[in-house]
Amino acid sequence: MSDPFTSPIARHIWETKYRYQDAHRADADIDDSWRRVAHALAAVEPSAQAAWAERFHAILRDFRFLPGGRILAGAGTARRVTLLNCFVMGTIEDSIDGIFRALHEGALTLQAGGGVGYDFSTLRPAGSRARAGGNIASGPVSFMRVWDSMCATLLATGNRRGAMMGTLRCDHPDIETFIEAKRTPGELRHFNLSVLISDDFMQAVADDADWALVFPAEHLAEGDGETVQRRWSGTPSAVPCRVLRRVSARGLWQRLLRASYDVAEPGVLFIDRINRENNLWYREQISATNPCGEIPLPPYGACDLGSINLTRFVRQPFGPRASLDLDAIADCARTAVRLLDNVLDASQYPLPQQREQVHASRRIGLGITGLADALAMLGLPYGEAAARAQAVAVLTRLRDTAYQTSIDLAEEKGPFPVFDAGPYLEGPFVQRLPANLREGIRRHGLRNSHLLAIAPTGTISLLANNVSSGIEPIFDLHYQRRVREESGERTFEVADYAYALWRQTHPDAPLPPAFVTARQLPPEAHLAMQAALQPLVDNAISKTINIPEDFPFDAYRDVYRRAYELGLKGCTTFRPNPITGSVLASEGEGVHCCSIEREPA
Repeated sequence: MSDPFTSPIARHIWETKYRYQDAHRADADIDDSWRRVAHALAAVEPSAQAAWAERFHAILRDFRFLPGGRILAGAGTARRVTLLNCFVMGTIEDSIDGIFRALHEGALTLQAGGGVGYDFSTLRPAGSRARAGGNIASGPVSFMRVWDSMCATLLATGNRRGAMMGTLRCDHPDIETFIEAKRTPGELRHFNLSVLISDDFMQAVADDADWALVFPAEHLAEGDGETVQRRWSGTPSAVPCRVLRRVSARGLWQRLLRASYDVAEPGVLFIDRINRENNLWYREQISATNPCGEIPLPPYGACDLGSINLTRFVRQPFGPRASLDLDAIADCARTAVRLLDNVLDASQYPLPQQREQVHASRRIGLGITGLADALAMLGLPYGEAAARAQAVAVLTRLRDTAYQTSIDLAEEKGPFPVFDAGPYLEGPFVQRLPANLREGIRRHGLRNSHLLAIAPTGTISLLANNVSSGIEPIFDLHYQRRVREESGERTFEVADYAYALWRQTHPDAPLPPAFVTARQLPPEAHLAMQAALQPLVDNAISKTINIPEDFPFDAYRDVYRRAYELGLKGCTTFRPNPITGSVLASEGEGVHCCSIEREPA
């Protein structure tokens, strides 16, 4: 096989992050790595293991399908690690025992290689007294600092860099402290933060109404005052919540937007929409996601991710007859769904609760990467309607193929254990599926409750010779990328995959107008692409809305409003500023479950 690496950083990533070697064996080249993964995942098949190993290898070869970094690094090795990138942890009980039990579970999961997501809304607000014992709470943010220190300690002991998501409800009395937390340099640096935004809150903002900050009354000391009924995090139904104070909804929204404008956090999760659109809406309450937001999960749920690299399916790139081979993408997707389903059985789990939850629903997250590069190779500028139409065509084919494959797997191996055809078929996403797929689900069930997610694919996209990440625009045509190593930082000159291919084949030609970078696009173009694809994705989409540094705050406020109006499940923005620095210039700030430092050395 010819050398698959055309970029020095790609080879470096394979050698330092994904190449397996111990005292007895080593991957000789990346094809050895692909075969190792293929054979390990085929080994869980009840029959025809050799045949499935060859089919798995065929989609891995040449970077056609990029499995999550945990899969590529851990499958077929002697390491006792999870193959799943990230987990949402259990509900945190508001007691010292409960808090430190949750901390212990998080430490075990991070140590095994998984990122973690937590909803801290169950912890009493600062200054409140408990009904039992009367102790005064220090608030959720204070305990988040304990998690942050734990993560830093694990990093110091040689573990890969920890990634955590912390969420808090928009009606929690400590929401302002949570919103402002990242303004302090170094504060909660191992966390991504997102506010759980409800439909009622967005309506209160629109109405310029007051907004009640509340907490379940059963956990507070006896007292008088107004109570309201709310379905709180971790409760199966609405419970009486005491109103501790009221604030201006618009004022709180403005404070959230100002913090994200200034320091890029927190993001927002439109949590009612997430729960409404959840395929398991009838049996789960979701209040957290993995650290990058593409997989909203119930307690102890996990991410099983992989992405089809669209650049490998462009025929006659840059020419007048350039096209995407949708049939070949569908063939790859059929095999990829089976591969990811096998990961669930091949993986180890840090906690028994995680194995139980994961196997109950058998969620997977098949997505795409290299979209922007593929669009450039097709001659379609990212921000134009024709580019969105092409992306929709790809995702529609991917969705339908994935669901049909899962129906076939259910017929062959059995549906996911908690499948219940009646309520499942009533879900909004399932209602949007073609009639033949709904009938197939009714007759045979599904192997996997959820099948699609668009992840940021940070490191694996670099491994594939720096294809554009996920559905993001091309970051830049060429730039410097700093990678942290044990001996310090190393700087690589990096060129975008499609740009490098253009220069290789057209060394003296002017650059086509389809080469549009993230900084050249208005925020509305980013939102439009995410909004076009979200109805086709049953999990969610990790997407960063790039904001120019000189973008006025008054216009910035509309970005989040538009995200809600366009039906997104969440919104994350990044605006370069003195605190956040420049995205991708260094991996030294922020956390990312797919970043280079989170992969094993």
